[in-house]
Amino acid sequence: MGYTLAEKVWNSHIVRHEDGKPDLLYIDLHLVNEVTSPQAFEGLRLAGRSVRRPDLTIAMEDHNVPTIGIDKPIQDLTSRLQVQTLRENCAAYGIHLFNMGSKDQGIVHVVGPQLGLTQPGMTIVCGDSHTSTHGAFGALAFGIGTSEAEHVLATQTLPLQPFKTMAVNIEGSLASGVTAKDVILALIAQIGTGGGQGYVLEYRGDSIRNMSMEARMTVCNMSVEAGARAGLIAPDAKTIEYLKSKPHAPADEEWQAAAEYWLSLGSDFDAVYDAEVTLDASQITPFVTWGTNPAQAVAINGKVPNPEDFTEDRDRSAAQKSLAYMQLVPGTAMKDIPVDMVFLGSCTNGRIEDLRAAAAVLSGRRIKEGLQMLVVPGSMQVKAQAEEEGLDRIFVEAGAEWRFAGCSMCLGMNPDQVPAGKRCVSTSNRNFEGRQGRGSMTHLVSPPVAAATAVRGYISTPADLHLIK
Repeated sequence: MGYTLAEKVWNSHIVRHEDGKPDLLYIDLHLVNEVTSPQAFEGLRLAGRSVRRPDLTIAMEDHNVPTIGIDKPIQDLTSRLQVQTLRENCAAYGIHLFNMGSKDQGIVHVVGPQLGLTQPGMTIVCGDSHTSTHGAFGALAFGIGTSEAEHVLATQTLPLQPFKTMAVNIEGSLASGVTAKDVILALIAQIGTGGGQGYVLEYRGDSIRNMSMEARMTVCNMSVEAGARAGLIAPDAKTIEYLKSKPHAPADEEWQAAAEYWLSLGSDFDAVYDAEVTLDASQITPFVTWGTNPAQAVAINGKVPNPEDFTEDRDRSAAQKSLAYMQLVPGTAMKDIPVDMVFLGSCTNGRIEDLRAAAAVLSGRRIKEGLQMLVVPGSMQVKAQAEEEGLDRIFVEAGAEWRFAGCSMCLGMNPDQVPAGKRCVSTSNRNFEGRQGRGSMTHLVSPPVAAATAVRGYISTPADLHLIK
């Protein structure tokens, strides 16, 4: 019996295996940020321990950072304290920090791949659930808690129970206008937010193979929204080409050996998965969420569902609660829902391809009067590239706000928040109650849909822009 991709990576990192106990895994890369790391560093300090491999630990300021006025002190005192604490901890333990305003700063899940820190076959952890993003490269990447982060800092290992594996087949070709974001929203809508619980998902099939690396990162990013611990895609020629010449990728004589190893990681033909699910790519359309979790989503041409149509009491009750919070009426066409704000960014859709897709829709158009649109690159490198291509001018001329890099409006942990009672269409990954600000209402969409919505003022696709009077 062969091995799956996830099993190959897992087995190659086992430091200790004892029957009946968790495996002890070696961790190749530990990513830390200002939000989840203070307690872990304090635990080290209290125990008198040092960081075992500071050279394998990378720190990033991303969650709390403002996206304007970055040359000024952070106004929110809690955010300022968290950022300052990270800086002090990194200085004390010799950890490289990408601080606010530096050329490579940004959201850690955007920066890691673009610098080549993320590589196939690695184990990667971070105190952030969307660490699953890095699985697009065939890395076993997942979020960890504070006590686990302390363990990794001290030992560069982590005790873990083996995961189950699930094959997710996206077969066939996607229709024009359907994006990676729509694929993952369609999957979550089908299997639910708990459908992947206990599993590592491996995405396969024609549609996945045809996706760019940035699109694959979008898919893997939201694996956690299906309850999965991680999501992976087997390395292929696109993976190799993406990583070639990246600053931290192997170079010279080491490159060929690394590339050959990476390509050997794909699941064996006779590998057995614990579960399998298949989606027909040709049936996927642009998706949009209507409720307060990513599974509460429908095709954008659909309507707000009626809670009474759900067969399970739990689902019926959840729908009723979500609709009350979202202030939506069953039967309302999704395209008839007006919005107040649009957010383009996040570790899900803040890469250069995402910005290009939105700019193509906005070019020569104006966003609806009275609507606020924030465009926040996922990294300073993405920002620089977008400006070199003139994308920033397209956004500004359309009436959008062009910002510095950071997590921004994805979560209400920095100044970029949606006011209470306001409705936002967002390219981020979560639509929980209050996620973007207390009392805010969020609809998750793809970058082209976000741009079209900003122009029309109602949830829209680019094809709907002819409806503007």
